[in-house]
Amino acid sequence: MTSHRLFAALSATALFATFAFAAVPAHAVKVGPVDDPLGVVKVNKGQPIILGGTWVLSGADTALGLDSKRGAEVYFNQINNTMAGHPIRFIVEDDGCNAEGGQLAGTKLAANQQMVAVLGSACSSVCTVTAPILWKQGISQIGTACSAPRLVAADRGPQFDGFLRTIPNDGDQPPYEVKWFMENNGWKKVATIHDGSPYAQQLVAVFEAEFKKKGGTITASEAVSPTDVDMRPVLTRIAATKPDVVYYPIFVAAAGHVTRQAKEVPGLPKVLIGGGSLMTKDIMTASGDAIIGFKITMPDVTKEALGKDYPELIKKYKAMFGEEPIQGFHAQAYDAAKMLHLAIEKVAVHDKDGNTYIGRKALRDALFNTAPFDGVSGRIKCTPTGQCGQFKYAVYEFVNANASTFDPGKNPKKIYSVQ
Repeated sequence: MTSHRLFAALSATALFATFAFAAVPAHAVKVGPVDDPLGVVKVNKGQPIILGGTWVLSGADTALGLDSKRGAEVYFNQINNTMAGHPIRFIVEDDGCNAEGGQLAGTKLAANQQMVAVLGSACSSVCTVTAPILWKQGISQIGTACSAPRLVAADRGPQFDGFLRTIPNDGDQPPYEVKWFMENNGWKKVATIHDGSPYAQQLVAVFEAEFKKKGGTITASEAVSPTDVDMRPVLTRIAATKPDVVYYPIFVAAAGHVTRQAKEVPGLPKVLIGGGSLMTKDIMTASGDAIIGFKITMPDVTKEALGKDYPELIKKYKAMFGEEPIQGFHAQAYDAAKMLHLAIEKVAVHDKDGNTYIGRKALRDALFNTAPFDGVSGRIKCTPTGQCGQFKYAVYEFVNANASTFDPGKNPKKIYSVQ
């Protein structure tokens, strides 16, 4: 194990261990007509219902967060920015797509005693730290693109009892990947790179285990930092192991350096594959001409694979923001906002003076018991550990380096799918 990888593994473990003993205050509270063991949010007549959001809104992965934020805003606009008879006040924090940013964003949102619930993040490294912070205050969180398997695992711990998500589970992806790698393409030797984030590290770990179980060989298992610039030493080590494929489901900045510099290292295979975090035109800019032929594996987010109402979402998105979606997970955020709306309407209690009361545990339970519905991202049906998004697998290939041609399904072109 390289020192980078050892550090990344210890860091990921520490993130979960930090909150191992977090717990929600168990004091029963009665406010007005509502009695709830986790507390009650009272919204006075004429005052807004306060909802939170946490997404990456700056840096190389901005599109990942901004696209999700927009998806939620499309839904809120569709319901006239009103819930349970109150206007919506949507407070969104920039989490930087990292644990440190998530700690700050989660702390800010949790400090607001009127915060009803939180949407986001787009990054598993953020959800890993925000979910326990928020749940300690009884605040539920719906992840929109944080897909790491452990967030919804059976042993995830009580600190994640308030977390659920509309994005599919990365743990469902590797069996499809391995089948496509081995049976469809005959690739039996793979080198992997992760960046220490829960998303990349957990996805790579499950992939490696599945690939080896099916008889494949992991020729190299490397780690980089999201801020690394010179990837040539790592790529040179990988080239010496003679893999058929280099698989690196990491984020834009580091992935751009890997993709460009791979062309400069003798002996590397031509097949380079990333993950869903790279379904953005920003990776095209970061990689330049080297993006042509680069592939990504991820849930199917093309128009034909999503819900029947998805085309209408696209129309509304373009009307609000003046452009096509800039990433692939706006639909999941739209459905998360809808889930939250349905749950709030279900549990909100009104008094004769026009005030509204929302019990925190009641809201959490309503979210987890959301009646299955056909969302714009596909079927929404929640498991007891909060996995609500359903998985469909696809492979994409970039066919043009011009970022203005970005259009999921066309560029990158969908070259394989399993429904």
